[in-house]
Amino acid sequence: MDKEIINLFIKNAIAEDLGDGDHTTLSTIPAQAQGKAKLLIKEDGVLAGIALAQEIFNHIDPLLKITVFLNDGAIVKHGNIAFTVEGSVHSILLAERLVLNCMQRMSGIATTTHRIVTLLEPYKTQVLDTRKTTPGLRYLEKWAVKIGGGVNHRIGLYDMILIKDNHVDYAGGIANAINAANDYLQKTGKKLEIEVEVRNLEELNQVLDTGKINRIMLDNFNFNDLKTAVKVIDHRYATEASGGIVEENVTEYAACGVDHISMGALTHSVKSLDMSLKAF
Repeated sequence: MDKEIINLFIKNAIAEDLGDGDHTTLSTIPAQAQGKAKLLIKEDGVLAGIALAQEIFNHIDPLLKITVFLNDGAIVKHGNIAFTVEGSVHSILLAERLVLNCMQRMSGIATTTHRIVTLLEPYKTQVLDTRKTTPGLRYLEKWAVKIGGGVNHRIGLYDMILIKDNHVDYAGGIANAINAANDYLQKTGKKLEIEVEVRNLEELNQVLDTGKINRIMLDNFNFNDLKTAVKVIDHRYATEASGGIVEENVTEYAACGVDHISMGALTHSVKSLDMSLKAF
């Protein structure tokens, strides 16, 4: 956990929600009121966001007492209680929606990722996330992918050179883009891997002729061309399939022999896991 990122996220999220005060709680609950609440799981899945919830409660009120029964990565069932929290009712109510929003979203991603990882168990293929994340929530969403058993691809624009179709077109061709990227690394002294996206077998051959890269992304290939590409690459570079890959067809892509499958669907369109924070 990157505490700096998490603390900034919590601070901004609370400010967005609180404004000049929680007037409902201020007007209905005595300031000194004490109480308890439980995090109730209402849908089967994989739990994620427990560690984050603890940080949120602690940020809002260090005097809150959290008792954790289920940790991140746990397989949960309807009716399970993940944790209880005890202390100031005002503090619990302030934390409630932020905790739930984060945990429901993260648990939905972890659940989806876990299903994909389970499907891929017969193969040697890893599932990767993408940059198709919610602005401001990327760290949490990629954290949830890891909890679900997936692998984080690049975190942002800064930790890998990924030459995609627009880069190729703007650079005037694949060879130009690859050579320019290598020159850039040499001049700057940066130690970054280079991945190149190809759209067809012709572009793949251009990459193989040029070399000087680490991974090849085979984007929107049909299954026959994907199998051909994997055979032609012959383990010289890591391979990654991408484009239109969903849970229903992921095993067909894995069966083509690629090393990695990247899926925007892990983060951009998952269903949140149902849960609630209930007073008791």
